Amino acid sequence: MTADQARFAAETSRFRRELLAHCYRLVGSAQDAEDLVQETYLRAWRAFDGFEGRASVRSWLYKIATNVCLTALAPRRIRLLPSGLAGPQDEPGPPRQVRPGEVLWLEPLPDSAETVVARESVRLALIASLQHLPARQRAILILREVLAFSAAETADILGTTTAAVKSGLQRARARLGSVEPAELLEPTDQRARALLEGYIAAFERADASLLEQVLRTDATLEATPFRDWQAGRVNCIRLLATYVLGAAGDWRLLPTTANGQPAAAVYHRDADGELRAHGIVVLTATAAGIARVTEFHDPALVALFGFPEVAEAR
Repeated sequence: MTADQARFAAETSRFRRELLAHCYRLVGSAQDAEDLVQETYLRAWRAFDGFEGRASVRSWLYKIATNVCLTALAPRRIRLLPSGLAGPQDEPGPPRQVRPGEVLWLEPLPDSAETVVARESVRLALIASLQHLPARQRAILILREVLAFSAAETADILGTTTAAVKSGLQRARARLGSVEPAELLEPTDQRARALLEGYIAAFERADASLLEQVLRTDATLEATPFRDWQAGRVNCIRLLATYVLGAAGDWRLLPTTANGQPAAAVYHRDADGELRAHGIVVLTATAAGIARVTEFHDPALVALFGFPEVAEAR
């Protein structure tokens, strides 16, 4: 490593995790965010000789990262959860699967990126809501409300005026509204851990009655890549018991955290008897129980969270 490379790493590497969270808030995909952070650092290295220090290294990196993300977002559809497509399923029956490529799905964020950011700034409900804002409004809201950049700093990052920033922030606040229960539990809270353990036990034992103990009466259940989602504990349990739980031992869930919430890596037993990666489930835990279950049926996410492709049976 050259002296310039060493100086660049020393001044910039400590911001990588928070930049990953920033890119994730903007694009709604942990995998895309990793690529965008890589592009940010590549551009920063190329421009490092010309960095004059008139702004802090942190704000300079955020300027590069924000504009990298906005460029990437320009030709893309927004990322969604099933609840962003339509209302809950009205009639009993299996959920309908969305055709491949029809919807760009939101993805969860591994807990490793939360170590340097406030958990509430990456909560799943917030990220899902942010995706419905126009990209520049989304960037303004994140820079001002989450990262606490001033209106002038935000204007410099986005290459606009402070008046435009203030106007964009006002519109973004009005569109965003309230996005999650106020009493959300931290994943380290003993009550949140108990709810996660109860949910895991229900799946691993194929015991729907255990779900009654952990789900709120107004709980919702959604899973990608399905169009339909459930509202109300009765409907959630009916769908899981009828179409999902199967027999004891069909599922294995390994606890983790995602988006500042309790979560689990999900494995399902295949035809050969192996417990293979299935996806990630994220729980919205409150003092009254689990308010929302969001499962992402994507085996690649299990590896992204640092878990193996195959799990051992209990």
